[in-house]
Amino acid sequence: MVDYQKGYSLDSIELLNSLAATERLLIVQDLDGVCMGLVRDPLTRVIERKYVAAAAHLAGRFYVLTNGEHIGRRGVNRIIERALENPAQALEHGLYLPGLAAGGVQLQDRFAEVSHPGVSEAELQFLQQVPRKFTRFLRALLVAEPYQLDGQLVDQLVASAVLENLVSPTLNINVLFQHLKTQPDIYRRLQQEIAAFMADLHAQAAEQGLGASFFTHYAPNSGRDAQGHERLKPGAENNAGTTDFQFMLTGAIKEVGLLVLLNNYYFAQTGHYPLGHDFNARQAPHAQAELLKLARAKFDPALMPRIVGVGDTVSSSVQPDSAEVLRGGSDRGFLHLVQALGEEFERENLVVYIDSSAGEVRRPGVDAELLQRRKTEPTLAPWPALEGISDPADPLRLDVIFSGGHQQYVEFFCELAERLTASRQ
Repeated sequence: MVDYQKGYSLDSIELLNSLAATERLLIVQDLDGVCMGLVRDPLTRVIERKYVAAAAHLAGRFYVLTNGEHIGRRGVNRIIERALENPAQALEHGLYLPGLAAGGVQLQDRFAEVSHPGVSEAELQFLQQVPRKFTRFLRALLVAEPYQLDGQLVDQLVASAVLENLVSPTLNINVLFQHLKTQPDIYRRLQQEIAAFMADLHAQAAEQGLGASFFTHYAPNSGRDAQGHERLKPGAENNAGTTDFQFMLTGAIKEVGLLVLLNNYYFAQTGHYPLGHDFNARQAPHAQAELLKLARAKFDPALMPRIVGVGDTVSSSVQPDSAEVLRGGSDRGFLHLVQALGEEFERENLVVYIDSSAGEVRRPGVDAELLQRRKTEPTLAPWPALEGISDPADPLRLDVIFSGGHQQYVEFFCELAERLTASRQ
């Protein structure tokens, strides 16, 4: 059982003071639900201008790590440009968010210089076909039984659901959950039919000699099965379960991306890449033990920063038939590796969890009142306040929790950037 006397704090002021006094600091942060509200239609996402400016002030100490993409019509770069008075300012002043997208295979700097290390031309060509296949499949599915939706409505839903990302094409069915949430059996059938379609895409890739090139990422998910495949999280009347079905490149998992970012961090400090100039997510091991072994062998402990991992997608659910606990969430792996690296390199690394349940997408929320009571009742266990998120045997410890969601985190982030900037002057 995890020691609940540690962590699970709501005290962002103590966190702010601690990080502002940290000499070597690296913040690695997810995006949707963390610095932007979760929305049903990704095209309606909004990012605050002050957050963009703060991220620029933290240059060298801040990277993003997201399953979304930097580029394209639905990419975060477009959201940043819309937040500015003049979109050209983003390029002129280096206001794009540096880091990894598409799970770890799309690398970008502050000036939107984008690369896809380790990705072949054949893989890119196959990926370009996927959004059109998504569109044809979903249109045919939704007009047929048992859905039988109106053709004009189907066109609107498909336009929102199909994300034509370059290296992580995605079906996001948040908008479909809104239409089917009172029919949970029908909604779960939709999830299963999409999962079967994703499997068919993998079969098509195998026919073209790309059988090992891709995997399906479910967000949120219920962890992995014995074969290492992610488990779909079935929806319920009050919970959408898996809403994002992402056709992704093998190796594009966030925990691997964390090592890619550390490789770049060390280069910025020393002019040398400890893992090599060409190291990328496609060639790295996937297991945490192997990633830690690689980090131990290659990273100079004296230069290892204090890492703060920030995410909002962590889940824990008990199977009613077996009492087995399934743990998942697209941020879980990289947050757990942040925690493990802290233990390995004796750094006070921190896992920061953002409660994104107040957005348009239904997710388990944090009982902030119960967690607040722990300040005066230290023997009070936090688990009832984290139902659906964590559990007593969860190896991932949530050190600080932002119960106020992305709004609270953005205010914190901007204050931290201001204080760190002032300390440099």
